[in-house]
Amino acid sequence: MIDQADLRKIAEERLKDAEALLAAGRYEGAIYLGGYVVELALKSRICKVLDWKSFPQTPGEFENYQSFKTHNLEVLLSLSGAETLIKPKYLAEWSAVISWDPEARYNPIGSASESDAELMVESARTLLRAL
Repeated sequence: MIDQADLRKIAEERLKDAEALLAAGRYEGAIYLGGYVVELALKSRICKVLDWKSFPQTPGEFENYQSFKTHNLEVLLSLSGAETLIKPKYLAEWSAVISWDPEARYNPIGSASESDAELMVESARTLLRAL
């Protein structure tokens, strides 16, 4: 299990990593980490809403919680109970991150633009604060 507070701290640190990659012109990495920031923030929020101290991490821990074993941001948002907060108030930011996929780590170099990366990182920053 991964502690709820640790999830939040990791999200904050990955945001710093995404910002550093953006500043270095490494746009694909910045986009990948930006989406990961939102995933971690949503999992932290799920713990808070369900009054869980930690989130399942290993296959055995997920045995009875298969619905939570996902990287799908739409599913995680629904499970977090924050859908009515995020979609109406942060629709532009949510729209920027919703197409994120963990498989983005395999995107070829040069497939992302600076503006795409800036949008993802800024959206991740805003959603992290909101969550």
